Amino acid sequence: MNKTRLCVSVRTLAAATSVLLLTSSLAFAAEQAPAAPAIDAKAWILIDYASGKVLTESEADQRLDPASLTKMMASYVIGQALKSGKITNDDMVTVGKDAWATGNPVLQGSSLMFLKPGDRVPVSELNKGIVIQSGNDASIALADYVAGSQDSFVGLMNNYVKALGLQNTQFKTVHGLDSAGQYSTARDMALIGQALIRDVPEEYALHKEKEFTFNNIRQPNRNRLLWSSNLHVDGIKTGHTSGAGNNLVASATEGDMRLISVVLGAQTDAIRFRESEKLLTWGFRFWETVTPLKANTAFSSQRVWFGDRQQVSLGVEKDAALTIPKGQMKNLKASFTLSSPQLQAPLKKYQQVGTIDFQLDGKTIEQRPLVVLEEVPEGGFFSRIWDFVMMKIDGLFGQWFS
Repeated sequence: MNKTRLCVSVRTLAAATSVLLLTSSLAFAAEQAPAAPAIDAKAWILIDYASGKVLTESEADQRLDPASLTKMMASYVIGQALKSGKITNDDMVTVGKDAWATGNPVLQGSSLMFLKPGDRVPVSELNKGIVIQSGNDASIALADYVAGSQDSFVGLMNNYVKALGLQNTQFKTVHGLDSAGQYSTARDMALIGQALIRDVPEEYALHKEKEFTFNNIRQPNRNRLLWSSNLHVDGIKTGHTSGAGNNLVASATEGDMRLISVVLGAQTDAIRFRESEKLLTWGFRFWETVTPLKANTAFSSQRVWFGDRQQVSLGVEKDAALTIPKGQMKNLKASFTLSSPQLQAPLKKYQQVGTIDFQLDGKTIEQRPLVVLEEVPEGGFFSRIWDFVMMKIDGLFGQWFS
């Protein structure tokens, strides 16, 4: 037999380990959880942050106008610039005429921080103006500072689109006001939200702030779900233009679980909040995220041939997180299959040597690469000769008794 399989209850694993998992298959889940609520919008999606599992979706890959959801990617670019030290929160930015609403017809009547040409404003305040007040003028001022021009900043945004593997997103502006050829999808917006939370947590923390005052003008965060008494919402962004309708990307936590919802093209402001709350409430009520296997924790120990040792630990490189219907943890099992019947040195750290299957009631719901947790160099000449002989004997007896 060319493959080795081991199956264990995840209850056994959970005592020593914990998850990060990704799936879009809902075949099994649909049998176990109540149907998702109907949503009044052009497109929507609900994902688990840790596992990436899609809990429900509709028209999630339809290209639509993101409006001010564009500022999520602008925020990601700014967060990366701060993280890398290219800019600092204390840097003083001189506001140019292109960020002055009175002199820029594109900005008139839109969300503003109310900047004036020549104003000297710290990066930290412009950043809050973008995130909390959805200031289009702040977006221009900080884009000019970070990249030298709006066009160059848009280039950075689209570079991150490629880096994050987004398939249906293209930005044309730094702020999201209507522009031909600018589009995104519910799925891509969920992935941008996931990246914000994962890659630039200090930047993401701004999205939970409920208000910001600049030049004695106090403005509340437009994400009214931050005030919800039913959900622990800490982001992310609203968006609205006449072309886009009403958009909202929201993220909330319950215990160790975090969900991200996206609602695009709702007819009214009230509908986008109501439908987002509906999605998040359903997700928390009927699903749970578990971590049966932690990164760098041995899932199995296997014989290795021709190495400087006889045993090697196998596991996962990243936490294997699973989002499953509530109450199904007791039925969760894990097994692994080796790609070849015998492991042979040299083996590199994190080299894939098989696959881990997670099953509910005998059905595979997710898989993860089984990797080597430590490097195994080749052994000495005589030990390799000895292993060659023993491996042949092992193979011979294995055939007899298989």
